[in-house]
Amino acid sequence: MPRRFPPVHALSAFEAAARAGSFAVAAQQLCITPSALSHRIRLLEEFVGDRLFIRDGRNLTLSAFGRSYLDVVVQALRTLTDFPLPHRTLSAQPRVKITVPPTFARYLLMPRLAEFTEAHPDIVVEVFLSVPLYDLCLNESDLEVRFGAGKYPDMVTTRLFGEPAFAVASPAYLERIGGIATPADLQKATLLRSALEQWKPWFEQAGLDWPEPMDALRVDDLGLLLEAIKHGHGVGLTRQHFAQEMIAKGEVVQLFDIRLEAPPHAYYVVYEQTSRTRPEVQLFIDWMMAAYPDSLRDA
Repeated sequence: MPRRFPPVHALSAFEAAARAGSFAVAAQQLCITPSALSHRIRLLEEFVGDRLFIRDGRNLTLSAFGRSYLDVVVQALRTLTDFPLPHRTLSAQPRVKITVPPTFARYLLMPRLAEFTEAHPDIVVEVFLSVPLYDLCLNESDLEVRFGAGKYPDMVTTRLFGEPAFAVASPAYLERIGGIATPADLQKATLLRSALEQWKPWFEQAGLDWPEPMDALRVDDLGLLLEAIKHGHGVGLTRQHFAQEMIAKGEVVQLFDIRLEAPPHAYYVVYEQTSRTRPEVQLFIDWMMAAYPDSLRDA
């Protein structure tokens, strides 16, 4: 009969929860939901046939068995981590793993990334995608670009850049609704929604005492939001770097001269402090901080 081994993801969840003394904190560290972490703990408790934690309201303490089992788990995980891998060391290249929002990757990172790879051909760059506002925890990446409010506890957070937000629509849509001459005319338009580009600050800039729209299409990806605008679903807010190509082609047009100079959201570089100790990561961070302010000035 084959031997059964405890699931490694459950062991790491147990070790993280025991170290943090909190399921919520451990879940954040592992980039999973608290319910997912609780599920992993239950799975391990079913495997060992005993309780690992004693839960008393908000207090979380190890059971007597949990304390003794933790010593074994920590030692096992440390053995796996510290086991020498000579072949991997010999063949490993410096690499930087970066997680970015899809629209940033499409419009801002890929057109410039060759500058970094040509300057540092020995460094491998791995790009992963994340959905803004949904996954706010570093996973296995060395750094992230996040589009948000810039409030990320326990992380080094540096503003990369921000751009004014302005309203755009497709010519076909404007013709269909009879045109829009003033901001007040937006009352007859469908206002496309996004948690990333909220209307209320722009309304205030335009002198409109209107609430945030609560109906119509919502798209929480800025690239898809632009596609929805281009295809005539309504009026939406965007930024210059995303819309400039569509504006140049006449696929969308800017409405009014009103620009929200300081929108609530901007782009931030986010990473753990220890990431900067690796030279390749430091090089990539320095490159990003130098590259994007230049690109904004050239726009």
